[in-house]
Amino acid sequence: MASSIISSSYSSSVTSPWLYDVFLSFRGEDTRDIFIAHLYHALIQKGIRTYFDEDELRKGDEISPTLLQAIEDSRISIIVLSKNYASSTWCLDELLKILDQHKKSEQQRILPIFYHVDPSHIRHQKESFGEALAKHAEKLNVDMKKLQLWKEALQEVANLSGYHLINGNESKFIEEIVQDVSRIANDHLYLNVAEHLVGLKPHVEDVNLLLSVGTDDVRMIGIFGVGGIGKTTLAKTIYNSIAFRFEASCFLPIDSNTLNQVNCLVQLQEKLLFKILGDSRSLKVDNIDTGINMIKRRLHSKRVLLILDSVDHLDQLKTLAGACDWFGKGSRIIITTRDQHLLTTHGVDSTYEMTGLNHQDAFQLFCWHAFKKEKPVDGYDEFVKQIVNYAGRLPLALTVLGSDLCGRSESEWVSAIEEYKKIPHQDIQKILQTSYDRLSENEKNAFLDIACFFNGHRLDYVIKMLDSVGLCPDFLIPRLKEKCLISEFHQRLQMHDLLRDMGREVVRQESPKDPGQRSRLFFHEDICKVLEGDTGTDRVEAIDGYFPDGTDIILLSSKAFKNMKRLRFFRCRNAHFSGEVDYLPNEIRVIDWSNCPLQSLPSTFHGEKLICLRLPRSHIQEIRLACFKDLTFMDFNNCEFLVQIPDISKCPNMMEIDLHCCKNLVEVHNSVGFLDKLVKLKLAGCFNLKRFPRRLQLRSLRFLDLSDCSSLQEFPEIECEMKWLDRIYLAGTAIEELPSSIGYLTGLKFLDLRRSVNLKHLPSSIHQLRYLVELLLDDCPNLVSFGMGGNNINGQSSPYMVSTSWENEASSGAKLFPLPPPTNSTTSLHLYLKNSGLSKSNFFGPFHFFPNLVLLNLSGSDIVSIPASIKTFVTLRTLTLIGCKQLQDIIEFPPNLGSVSAGRCISLESLPEISKRFNFPRLRWIELTRCYKVNMMRNCMPNPAWNRIGMIFPGNKIPDWFSHWKETSNSDRCEFDIKGSPSYDVDDIIGICFCVVIEPAGTIRLTFDIMIGVADVIDHSFHELANFDEMDSDHVWLQYLTIEDVTHLRVSVDQADNLRIIFESSDPNLVIIKRCGVHLLYKQHEQNAKLDHENVDVHLDHGSQLSRRHRVDYDGDCNIESGLYPQQRKHATSPLEIKFVPRAWKFPC
Repeated sequence: MASSIISSSYSSSVTSPWLYDVFLSFRGEDTRDIFIAHLYHALIQKGIRTYFDEDELRKGDEISPTLLQAIEDSRISIIVLSKNYASSTWCLDELLKILDQHKKSEQQRILPIFYHVDPSHIRHQKESFGEALAKHAEKLNVDMKKLQLWKEALQEVANLSGYHLINGNESKFIEEIVQDVSRIANDHLYLNVAEHLVGLKPHVEDVNLLLSVGTDDVRMIGIFGVGGIGKTTLAKTIYNSIAFRFEASCFLPIDSNTLNQVNCLVQLQEKLLFKILGDSRSLKVDNIDTGINMIKRRLHSKRVLLILDSVDHLDQLKTLAGACDWFGKGSRIIITTRDQHLLTTHGVDSTYEMTGLNHQDAFQLFCWHAFKKEKPVDGYDEFVKQIVNYAGRLPLALTVLGSDLCGRSESEWVSAIEEYKKIPHQDIQKILQTSYDRLSENEKNAFLDIACFFNGHRLDYVIKMLDSVGLCPDFLIPRLKEKCLISEFHQRLQMHDLLRDMGREVVRQESPKDPGQRSRLFFHEDICKVLEGDTGTDRVEAIDGYFPDGTDIILLSSKAFKNMKRLRFFRCRNAHFSGEVDYLPNEIRVIDWSNCPLQSLPSTFHGEKLICLRLPRSHIQEIRLACFKDLTFMDFNNCEFLVQIPDISKCPNMMEIDLHCCKNLVEVHNSVGFLDKLVKLKLAGCFNLKRFPRRLQLRSLRFLDLSDCSSLQEFPEIECEMKWLDRIYLAGTAIEELPSSIGYLTGLKFLDLRRSVNLKHLPSSIHQLRYLVELLLDDCPNLVSFGMGGNNINGQSSPYMVSTSWENEASSGAKLFPLPPPTNSTTSLHLYLKNSGLSKSNFFGPFHFFPNLVLLNLSGSDIVSIPASIKTFVTLRTLTLIGCKQLQDIIEFPPNLGSVSAGRCISLESLPEISKRFNFPRLRWIELTRCYKVNMMRNCMPNPAWNRIGMIFPGNKIPDWFSHWKETSNSDRCEFDIKGSPSYDVDDIIGICFCVVIEPAGTIRLTFDIMIGVADVIDHSFHELANFDEMDSDHVWLQYLTIEDVTHLRVSVDQADNLRIIFESSDPNLVIIKRCGVHLLYKQHEQNAKLDHENVDVHLDHGSQLSRRHRVDYDGDCNIESGLYPQQRKHATSPLEIKFVPRAWKFPC
């Protein structure tokens, strides 16, 4: 029943699920006009809602539905067992219903009154009770089963504890009963909860799991969350659902104004004791210590439910619920607070964070309050979405705003939404601001800075900014997190939008009419007013605003900052200024001023406290950084008037320099090369840069970008180990060679030298970069040396050179080729040499210097031949040669090659004999689109060493060795069945080959997948495998499935009566299937002379032709045979389908 009551509370604002406190069950002729009349009057006088059946005449044998419902709706049933009670079948049926209802709900109580009768007579059915039951049994129409139920019910009620009146003062007897009933009824007064409890049920279930009511241990649970999130509503709902399971319960709200005041704490102690014990005369608390002792003494043996709501200070917990052993076994204490740290300090058993509503629930809750239904009125959907986004799914805000907008016109909604964004609703502000009011002075300042300026910023940046003004962020930020005012997500500080607006409203209230008197400015209108009107004062500490597009140019006064001597933070984004200023405050820590009109910083500005200087897209021409000792971040990107970066050796704390796209920058001072804390250096797009530091000692550097510095001819010498630098961008520079000292970049992972048209040499030390993952050398036409020299660093030996001892292993057949012995390399290298001039290089010399190379892309290069020396690249898995138009032959493949893509190699004539050699066990894919000179028909026969290999090459025929093939007359689908043969078992199959001749019908990208039944065997749907132009000719696509794939086939074969092969184009407008074939590979069978090709049943489409070829014996121990299934196969019912699906997508030429 508990759960049903919880459910009902979600959709109702009724404070209690009971319509009545008491249901009176009695025998009218015995007690109606005497005892019952007096008892009923006394209950009513006490304010106890009592159901009293005034109908004297009860007709029929069945109890009325009204009475049955009244019993269900009553918290307490008082059964007055008088002399003639059992003579009434109505009374007995009432008794059955009452006992049954009590079993269904632990919340319903039964109080028997033995009115001038002996309970033992009822228990054993003696005297009048026995006589009455005997009379019922004599009736012809009596239900003997019901008679037995009556007897059992009388025994059960007689065993209950109740009230016994034989002789005595009936008035006092009634007074005692009413007092007890009053205590029971008031012991669990149902708390009023919100009208629409949308989205609350999952939270109730979660907390109930933590509470685990019913066990004997004492548990203290904390619920924390931001103000207005629904903590109190959750606690009340839980209280209403479980309080009846405790001897006593108390929901104690704590006024934030009580804080630490002794008298207030004493009053809370008294209130707690009174709510649980009920006797105010003996519960006078003199002081806090007395109150603690009384709580411990009076409640230590009582199983209680105590909820302390809105706790905001540790003393409140210490004085009201100092420890679990203050309370009896099975007790539960629930604490709600906005301060998670309170719960941690107090040592609660479990904590639960109350979170906001999901979008759907937030939408529904708002609609209930705004429209009195769960969906918006037509035409208001967009308004509702705006409000829900603004409210951030906070129940308080959704409720307040929904009620505020209820019944208002569309124009009023528009105005209200704009107003909310400027000034929060006062009811929301009042609730949320209590969290702010409880903060210390430093916590308030940190909170306001984050609310006004740093919401969504990186944590390390915020820490730096707060630390610069002495706010101890390492302490304050965790404190604000514990108070649920901020959170952290992906290393960025986050604050709920309504908390942000609350903080900003606190600032606005500092001076509602004069923004120049406020501590922080953030609305662009206020900023513009202050800067243009010279109205700033020394109260202004920070300015941060984003100016919308189309904002008028701000006309700066030369004295705009003159009076803002305490200004520590200035940031203006997307604003445009005119004029000059001759003063900047020396207290300033941050200047972030895009489109700044200043040509230089004022001479009076010393910048000793400046941490961040960002002037992107500004008019700055000259930089003076002589005294900027704390400067950490410097950004002058896109400053087209900047020509040089001066000596910045007096800026030892510099961590980031961004100068990208300073198109007239010519010189960067040598001092930049010695900034020990510098982490990031960006000069991309400075195409006039000629003078860069000749020496680098940047031990902390992680990122260097000199890409498109097209006038830069030299890369500096590295004079120390720079182990943190992992990415260097040098694309588009005029550098001719890298220095051998590059070997000191021991942590380098990525080196981009693309479009370095003057680059000729790579030093041998580049091969000692053991963490290098990507080396980009695309479009470097003059590169000739890949580190063939014997240069070394500090006496280290030259790079490891791969021997050719692999030839001794070739005879091992399908065994994997051994990898080279250990080297300094710990990663797999991807090397890109697209459109480079390799014909004159030493890349394929007798030795190579890339023992860890796994991907090699030579697309578009001028290479003529891939020599046999490539076999020394024993780790190479991917070889890409697309568009190498001069390439004529590939003499060898590396032994562990997985894929080779050589599309559009129009001069290519020969490849290694992959069908007769067993040296390429990892080979999976060969792409030869538009390689019209290559004859693959004899080089594509299946090899037992293959492992799911596929290939595509020009051609319009199915290879001769295919046993089954079909011509489809340009159909988009080809299908045929291969029926079982009595000569061979499915276990003899070791592979299946598919082949399809396709005609591309457009400029397309092509992929494929293969399915057995409904399962994908091969799925390349997300990998581009071949490109075609509209005018390309037919191509042959061949795919080989391995023994592992055939295992899948064997699993399914017992439910199939034949093998059905389907070739189907995903889009016949883009790719046309012209011919298709299938070939099965078998083990050598002792009955190989018995060939039977009559087992082929081919389904021909209109205009199709079928060719059934004879078996071809294969070299070694493999044969090709058309038989598939053994003669003994049982009860197969349907074909097993294998589907080959080419998939095509259009793409622009």
